[in-house]
Amino acid sequence: MEAAGRAMVIEEDLHVVDTASRELAPRAADLVSRLDGDAAVEEIRHCVIRAATVPVRSAAELRSAVRGHRAGLNRAGADLGLAVVAAGAVPLVPPGSALVDESPRTRRLLADYEYLARDQIYCGVRIRVETRDGDEAVRVAGRVAPHLPVFLALLASSPYLRDGSDSGHASCRSVAASQWPTTAPVAGVGSEAEFAELVDDLVASGVVVDASMVGFGIQPGPGGRSVELLVCDACPSADATVLAAALLRALVAREAAAVAGGAEEPTTTETRLRAALWRAARSGLEGDLVDPGTFLPRPAAEVVSELTESLAHELTRSGDLDLVRTLLDNALYNGSSAFRQRRTLRRRGHSHDVVGLLVAETAGVSGPRSPVPEAYTRLFGVYEPMAGLDADPSWDEAVEEGGAPRGVYAPVTAALDRIGTVRLRSRQVMAEQEASVAGVAFRVTGQTRPQAFPMDFVPRILTPEVWRSLAAGIEQRARALDAFLDDIYGERDFVRAGHLTPEALDRAPGHRSTGRVQPPGRTRAHICGIDLVCGDDGRWFVLEDNVRVPSGIAFSHALRQMTTSLFGDLTGGFDLRSPEEAFPMIRRTLEAAAPPASGDDPRIAVVSSGPTDSAWFEHRLIAQRIGAPLITPDLLTFRDGVLHHRAGRDLHRVDVVYARIDEDMLLSSPGVDGIPLRDGLLEAIGAGRLTVANAFGNGVADDKAIYACVPTMIDFYLGETPILDQVPTYLCADRTQRDLVLDRLAELVVKPIDGYGGLGITIGPECSEAELAARREDLLTRPEGFIAQEVVPLSTLPTFDGTRMQRRHVDLRAFAHVRREGGRTTAHAVPAGLTRVAPAGSMIVNSSRGGGGKDTWILG
Repeated sequence: MEAAGRAMVIEEDLHVVDTASRELAPRAADLVSRLDGDAAVEEIRHCVIRAATVPVRSAAELRSAVRGHRAGLNRAGADLGLAVVAAGAVPLVPPGSALVDESPRTRRLLADYEYLARDQIYCGVRIRVETRDGDEAVRVAGRVAPHLPVFLALLASSPYLRDGSDSGHASCRSVAASQWPTTAPVAGVGSEAEFAELVDDLVASGVVVDASMVGFGIQPGPGGRSVELLVCDACPSADATVLAAALLRALVAREAAAVAGGAEEPTTTETRLRAALWRAARSGLEGDLVDPGTFLPRPAAEVVSELTESLAHELTRSGDLDLVRTLLDNALYNGSSAFRQRRTLRRRGHSHDVVGLLVAETAGVSGPRSPVPEAYTRLFGVYEPMAGLDADPSWDEAVEEGGAPRGVYAPVTAALDRIGTVRLRSRQVMAEQEASVAGVAFRVTGQTRPQAFPMDFVPRILTPEVWRSLAAGIEQRARALDAFLDDIYGERDFVRAGHLTPEALDRAPGHRSTGRVQPPGRTRAHICGIDLVCGDDGRWFVLEDNVRVPSGIAFSHALRQMTTSLFGDLTGGFDLRSPEEAFPMIRRTLEAAAPPASGDDPRIAVVSSGPTDSAWFEHRLIAQRIGAPLITPDLLTFRDGVLHHRAGRDLHRVDVVYARIDEDMLLSSPGVDGIPLRDGLLEAIGAGRLTVANAFGNGVADDKAIYACVPTMIDFYLGETPILDQVPTYLCADRTQRDLVLDRLAELVVKPIDGYGGLGITIGPECSEAELAARREDLLTRPEGFIAQEVVPLSTLPTFDGTRMQRRHVDLRAFAHVRREGGRTTAHAVPAGLTRVAPAGSMIVNSSRGGGGKDTWILG
């Protein structure tokens, strides 16, 4: 029997979901009652339906059949507010959705298998290919078994557990299924009679309730005249499922011919095959698979493609070769369903969006990739800074209108094109896995678990000329901010000169009495973070200042390590400044800040709130690189007015605290003796025995209302003209300016004066009427809490979304250190920066809002 003559059937388990809540709904019976005939049946779980195609003999017919039964189910469920999802698992499983029928068989399953039967709501797909008889089915199954990991990787679609947490696998369904007693890859028998005897023995042993529970990865199908593949997740992509079926039929035809020709039986070791299946369940299409011939890791795309081409003869005879190649090309380009689900959650931040994606893909709404215009490369073919395609007026730093790369980016875009989509995605997934191992993580607002910091490998490139200008500007700004802080906690000359009202200073949430403790004339803004944005045609603006606890330098370092290790083919020919230079600079700045009492050997400690801090990775890296202990407040104590930290039974003096912790938390935290540290810290600072960097009270300079005064500070304290522009800002505490803001609310950005991390910001052009109304109420009732700014069209850079390049807004956090050297104040720009990337459709770049980062190349 040739491949063309073998009938194929796809039988899918489908989750029933509520289209409003996007949660699993135990209403399969309601949906089935709307169908004609036996097109689908309710499964044991009241939230699962099983539907099967009729036997067909071409991949094109099978494609139409799968799409047809899915469309029919969705039509039947539309009036009920129900839809079906083909996926191994869905991440929204409310109480009650896992209800099961009350038949004696089901009660036996629950009694015998307990949590295996109660806890799992997974859906698989069964693909059947006709065989001559049961003996052929058994022998072919054994020969096809080494290729099972390919099929599992193609259809992997269960990355999330029922509580919405990430399982760490592309197919957690297959990992969970391996706990059942009959889920070996293959039965390991040589004939239909031996298989029947094995099944009888399993039932007689009481290990399984009946023959229907026997489910090897591949086995003879019902009735014995087909081979049945059971290892795969149900998959939302009908095309990927049909691709798997067509490849299985070609494999069955090839191996049946080998059996008929007297080929030897395969000798695949079950342990090795289980290991290969685990690898496929872990990585899907985005990592390595185990090569079935060599048992060595190889990129999944290579293994799948090689298998397909090895079946070209059989696929040609069945008439499926062209369609299979197209479906494979699209599958590799789009990635596994598990990858697409994770990308959706990272972009939008909620499990509801993941289920929405699954509903759409199951219904066939999201089709194959967009066609690529001939004028553009495949990777950049849908990148849109091109005239007529992009309504966003923002300037793109890397690509000109028309699609040509700007000069300095040309070698990078050419290298990316050579690497290609599939290999780039594989490297990106590998980078995120390495980030998780290294602890390069952060917390998105509203989520309790940290996740790997999203790293994009398309760099931002700053030429020496651009960097010289930026460095001079941030150094100037850091010196002015340091002078301002020293002044307002001292003589207040800036206020007396009329540049800032006492009321505005008192309103600033960061203005603290603790700021007056430090003796005058000493550095306060030791390490500044200055956030910059690039506007139209490369014009740079300062967006805000951070002189409390600016973070990000460790992520800059991690991004460079990722680029070097995984994307070294991008950096060839470039002379790049290294983020490693930042750490000795931190050490020198903290040593320069040491109080006179510390002598020639100041002792430095990095103080953090601990592993729950969103920047814990950074705290650890800095402490390691500068050779200082990383400690939490409960390890601090005072002896004779001198701060010490406990290490084991010993106490060690501390002269400089690099405080990577909120001021109030540090002051209120109990030390070793259980006494809050406040009084001891303030007394030691005032007596000149201790320096805290950055200084207490610095938050006043982070205030968004104070930001408006920085150009005046530069003139007042330095006698210089500002090198960098800043965004036009309106103080809502001023009645006239507030009224102007209210008139233009839909055009402006409004920020709380004490906001951070993008919290509380409204961007007028992106807001709904309800959001604008709520912000209007804020400005009418407490205007002094807000400022408004003109919308700066943040520049964009190409950002790889897993399949192609897309525009994303970016900013740049740069760093400057302030020291007292030789009787004068100096500032030093760090030759490294963190380019932060906004989520899709947003201009808020902060990582706590779901953004990521890019490596920043400062050319030497």
